[in-house]
Amino acid sequence: MKIHSHKFCVAPMMDYTDTHFRYFLRQLSSNIFLYTEMVSCDAIIFGNRDGLLKYNPGEHPVGLQIGGSSIEKMTEAAIIGEAFGYDEINLNIGCPSPRVQKGNFGACLMSNANLVSEIILAIKKRVKIPVTVKCRLGIDDQDIEKELPIFMNSIIEAGVDLVIVHARKAILSGITPKENRTIPELNYNAVYAIKEYISDKEIIINGGINSISEIYEHLKYTDGVMLGRKIMNDPIFVLEVDEKLFSSKGNKNLKRIIENYSDYADRQTSIGTSRSQIIKPIMSLFNNRPNAKKWRRGLDQYRNSNYSALDYITELHANFIDGVEFRY
Repeated sequence: MKIHSHKFCVAPMMDYTDTHFRYFLRQLSSNIFLYTEMVSCDAIIFGNRDGLLKYNPGEHPVGLQIGGSSIEKMTEAAIIGEAFGYDEINLNIGCPSPRVQKGNFGACLMSNANLVSEIILAIKKRVKIPVTVKCRLGIDDQDIEKELPIFMNSIIEAGVDLVIVHARKAILSGITPKENRTIPELNYNAVYAIKEYISDKEIIINGGINSISEIYEHLKYTDGVMLGRKIMNDPIFVLEVDEKLFSSKGNKNLKRIIENYSDYADRQTSIGTSRSQIIKPIMSLFNNRPNAKKWRRGLDQYRNSNYSALDYITELHANFIDGVEFRY
């Protein structure tokens, strides 16, 4: 069983980390680990599997994040995911949304270490790819000093291959899912402590990480980092990550990267992908940089046109972006 490097991971983000965003990020770096949006086990079993799970082979390595609380259904979904060629099955034990709570999965399962462990055991018996968990420090009024080690030791004994920890609790009532991204305060030391008592498993830290210097600091105490909103709002940051963390020069020509993605966009729209969907990964490409508004306005014009992406978007880049010095 091969476990790919998780030194730098892009977080699963609903309505964002679809196949097109992952394909674009892969143009920026061959070293980062990518994840799908969370897909419920029921959707995988009973829904349109091709529509939900199909991806471009160039996205590898990529993990499928699944959500659910039924041992049988989670196992079946994992088997299907492996058959589609995913490199990892990741269990969502961290989402606090009301919809997820109604299904009794996501962060709710932080209070049921036995069930999570049984799900891991069942999946591990049926698939050959790594089975990992993304979780919180706890939920609501849990005492993390007491209950978090119990949860972690339980899933480790069940055979989990790697754990990603969002460094804050989830609050399941009284605040919104958006507020759960900032409330309560981050507790990085609690994640570092996990690595101290579980030294033989990879622990990846997630939450509020926005710079290379912060990444370096976290890597002193953990095996890897996971970023979400930072990458969504500033995808060019991945180029700096590739250079600083992996000493990789690779394909750093932004013009060529945009040309490659524009060619991909034309292929995708020719088979029915909407232009809105295809430009979403690159709308924020130049946020907080010169000409960003012109870039976004130009993409809006493409959205409402019949232009070829390869012709239009590459020309848009040449007209508005070339010559701008990017300082990450």
